[in-house]
Amino acid sequence: MKIINSPKAMYKMATSARRRASAIGFVPTMGALHEGHLSLIRRARRDNDFVVVSIFVNPSQFGKGEDFAKYPRPRKRDIAFCRKERADVLFCPGQGQIYPQGYKTYVNVEGLSGVLCGESRPGHFRGVATVVAKLLNIVRPDTLYLGRKDAQQAIIIAKMVRDLDFPAKVKVMPTIREKSGLALSSRNAYLNRKEREDARVIPKSLKLAALLIKGGQRDAGTIIRRMREIIGKKKNIKIEYISIADNSSLEPLKKVKHGCMIAMAVRIGRTRLIDNITVTT
Repeated sequence: MKIINSPKAMYKMATSARRRASAIGFVPTMGALHEGHLSLIRRARRDNDFVVVSIFVNPSQFGKGEDFAKYPRPRKRDIAFCRKERADVLFCPGQGQIYPQGYKTYVNVEGLSGVLCGESRPGHFRGVATVVAKLLNIVRPDTLYLGRKDAQQAIIIAKMVRDLDFPAKVKVMPTIREKSGLALSSRNAYLNRKEREDARVIPKSLKLAALLIKGGQRDAGTIIRRMREIIGKKKNIKIEYISIADNSSLEPLKKVKHGCMIAMAVRIGRTRLIDNITVTT
């Protein structure tokens, strides 16, 4: 596995791979890799001749007072993971290489970026869309691999790829969970033992929603109220939002329909966690 820091060197290597008619798979990350990320790398390895993983903690998607400075950066561990999963290239650009002095250009996906997580994190998805657009131009992949855990992010990126005619397919892979049901996240590392135990109520509330729907409940307000009740028993958890939304437009629904999304964000102590499920019944 080669480790590349320069965008120009990365572009040159991707161009060389493309000349060899290699299918390029790309997994963009902010590091602090866990089994969720590794499952994406494995799928990219299975599907493609040439696999690129990027690690870049993107400052433009962090708001004032958020955890950019303390975001975990276990570089040696991440490199070892990527080698073990047989990535061909680990692309680790510096901040100044992605956002050089005088940088002024940003990508904003209208309508999708200001709801759900975007409501409490203004500018977050503008930062996400911008950095992914830049990475796509540098890596030039055939297929981009994203995780369903970050569902809103995946929907926004897929929309950007379509609207801006990027020649890449977007594959969104299932959420990977701990045995407790808690969705894997780099930010889980912030949780202390008590907070991690309390966090189990997040997947528990989503499971309750799925059971209610399976039992015939279709009123979104009723389902959300029941979810709030079960989460509310944990006094150190603050609900930011719970939404039952269309899986394309992210517009809230009054009635549950097949394929819609139940999404939520909560704060446990100082840690913000998100999770979601897709309605399949």
